[in-house]
Amino acid sequence: MVIQALHWFINLGSSVFIPIVIFILGLLIGVKPIKALISGITIGIGFIGLNLVVGLLQSSLGDAINLMVSRFGLKLNIIDLGSGPGGPLAFSTTLGVIIIPVSFAINLLLVSLGWVKTLNVDVWNLWQSAFMGLLVYGMTGSFWMGVAAMVPTFLLALLLADIMQPLTSKFFNLPGIAITHLMALSGLILAIPLKWVFDRIPGLNKLDASPEKIQKKFGSFGDPILIGLVIGVIIGILAGFSFAKVALLGMQMAAILKLLPKMISMFMEGLMPISEAAQKFADKHLHGRKVNIGMDAALTVGHPAVISSCLLLIPVSLFLAVILPGNQVLPFGDLPLYVFVFTLMVAAFRGNIIHSVIGGAIYTVTMLYLSTWLAPLVTKAFQIGNYDVGHKGLVTFVSSGLWPAGLFVGSIKILGWFAIIALTIIILGSLFYLNKIKKYNSGESEVN
Repeated sequence: MVIQALHWFINLGSSVFIPIVIFILGLLIGVKPIKALISGITIGIGFIGLNLVVGLLQSSLGDAINLMVSRFGLKLNIIDLGSGPGGPLAFSTTLGVIIIPVSFAINLLLVSLGWVKTLNVDVWNLWQSAFMGLLVYGMTGSFWMGVAAMVPTFLLALLLADIMQPLTSKFFNLPGIAITHLMALSGLILAIPLKWVFDRIPGLNKLDASPEKIQKKFGSFGDPILIGLVIGVIIGILAGFSFAKVALLGMQMAAILKLLPKMISMFMEGLMPISEAAQKFADKHLHGRKVNIGMDAALTVGHPAVISSCLLLIPVSLFLAVILPGNQVLPFGDLPLYVFVFTLMVAAFRGNIIHSVIGGAIYTVTMLYLSTWLAPLVTKAFQIGNYDVGHKGLVTFVSSGLWPAGLFVGSIKILGWFAIIALTIIILGSLFYLNKIKKYNSGESEVN
């Protein structure tokens, strides 16, 4: 009965169940019912608007990517389904249902103890922890090892959310908000040291290509709308589109760069009362400890530098996939969803489009190799969930090749239960040190 109820709840979709979660959370922390209801509905409107714009992004780029692949004769063995099916797959399994109450219980306990500052309400992206459990289950054949592997995966998302909150909050102007989207957080581990390197390379350190700098230098010609238009035209030309289709793709990309920030503003409008009430609740009941609301990376993808960098990374990724020896994955399904993979990396590079594209390209290399290595397990995960992918060979998605997947799957393959226990203890110890001993981010200090 409980499992069926959770399945029903998840199947409502993020634009319905996240507002319900926000409404309930608002009531629990003292927001007036009507205000909590309006906050939830506003966030739901933001999700609907975001899904419409991202849907436009996927549909408009789909034909272009198809034609680029066929026009340049790109052929590799493993199909990239994109991460889109990952959520429905994960939540269609018992693991996907279990992760919801388990993660909430762990999160509430750690927040009350002061070990964690992030209160995660991003229910949908718990699918990434469940998917990790499916990979481990498929590799070991042990359901309980799969269940156990979800715990350190969720804890890692909380740890990275706490560490990176000052950076993401400042760059995207999200006070009181932490990003708990593991797919987006993972790239920061590479981006931060890369930024340090880029800042010390003569010439490269002088190239500041943020949208603000471009607009300041080129005036109206640096407007994000025109940047979107130009990038759309370039992709259309690479795809071999007719003039009419090139012009349409340019207009669609310009529209996306204009509309996404407006959709994101809906999230902030709805979240602000919740964030303020959460801090008042913490002041009263948690001895003044700082509490951030954990949310989806969807709040960040509307930044012009994110969209511009991710669009430029599409042809770069296709080129890398073909020239890298040993890679067998042809990027396809994940290309329109790159905004969720690279968005926080762009923040680490302070919106510098050139640095973001170079850093994103380096990160893409690691994802291609890891997604190639994990493809048999990803395929098995789809089989466990009885998910018909319409393809008989190996399938994967580029963003399955994140370093946490490589670390967790690799260590568990070698060390079994010991790896799961060790990873859990190490991450818990890191959270304890970060928030109880070091008292990190008690204010709004910045990650350098």
